Amino acid sequence: MYGNGEHQNVGAGAREACRMNGKYLGYVAGQDPLHGFLCKTIRDCLGVRESQPAFRVFRLSGSNEVYGYEEKFSNAKVICKFYGPRFGWDRDRAARMAQQEYEGLRMLRRYNLVGSPHHVIRPLAFSRDINGMLALEYYSGEEFSHAIARATQYQDDAHLYWRLKALAYFLATQHNRTASGSGVDFDPDCRYFDTLVGRLTKARRIGHRDIDELSWLRDQWRGRPRMWQDQQVWLHGDATPANFLFGCGLDVAAIDLERMKRGDRMFDVGRVAGELEHAFMCTGDRHRAESFIVHFLWEYSCHFPDRQRAFESISARAPYYMALNLLRISRNDYIGQDYGQRLVARAKKLLRAAA
Repeated sequence: MYGNGEHQNVGAGAREACRMNGKYLGYVAGQDPLHGFLCKTIRDCLGVRESQPAFRVFRLSGSNEVYGYEEKFSNAKVICKFYGPRFGWDRDRAARMAQQEYEGLRMLRRYNLVGSPHHVIRPLAFSRDINGMLALEYYSGEEFSHAIARATQYQDDAHLYWRLKALAYFLATQHNRTASGSGVDFDPDCRYFDTLVGRLTKARRIGHRDIDELSWLRDQWRGRPRMWQDQQVWLHGDATPANFLFGCGLDVAAIDLERMKRGDRMFDVGRVAGELEHAFMCTGDRHRAESFIVHFLWEYSCHFPDRQRAFESISARAPYYMALNLLRISRNDYIGQDYGQRLVARAKKLLRAAA
């Protein structure tokens, strides 16, 4: 929900005036508590003072209840993410999640990940009582998913190469600035692997022979010293194509960091590589993904003193995390049975790199 569900319809001219992507829904009703919250937010956080503010509402795409609000007169924009619907209207749990992401974003921004070229979205405010809502700054940019589509659908390879260079720069900067000095603990990533296998089993995507093979392959990776030798960093935690926006030049903004955590940098790096693999598999041209993945890993590696050594280390660990992402995707209901089996088969092949 974007408030109490009340809105007023307006004409096409008003809708066209807003540049915010999403499905137009109307206006926030003046008596809606959300209206007061938005008035305070744009005044206190954005310095906007309108005597009679009016907020257009747009439903944005994504796995969460996310809406965009544009003030009619100033064009000030705010993104609001509602946790309440996800937790069955458990206000306390929703509020904890909203506050956790709010504090995480503030913490990560203290590593000078603000502005150009590296930007973590600014948290503005949160509210327990309005459906466990988190208000965030609006950042205008191209979604990573659009850059991938330009390559997979329109053969605009140069554009995707450039965006991958920028994303590699952003992630390397975030990871390197937040390295703790503490060694990586690979066990949580093995437990996550087991969780995915369990969900695939429950969904009848894999059988007993698959489980045995995947478990054996996991143990082969667990026994590799290189999987334990890096430093822990702050991770984005959900480095998927919907969660990065590109601006001019090498500008990148990270959004949707509710799953940020400490761990192996390869959790983020491997997820990006796995998403590239998946994107080209969908088109039936998986082999085209390879050059983009190598390019991304090579660009990430250039932000280390010894680029070649970093590239070798990252490339050796990437198959596990790429496979992890393919297994994650294959468990979803929207994935067809045949394609799901292809994803699992490809994950196994990647994992066999350690066997």
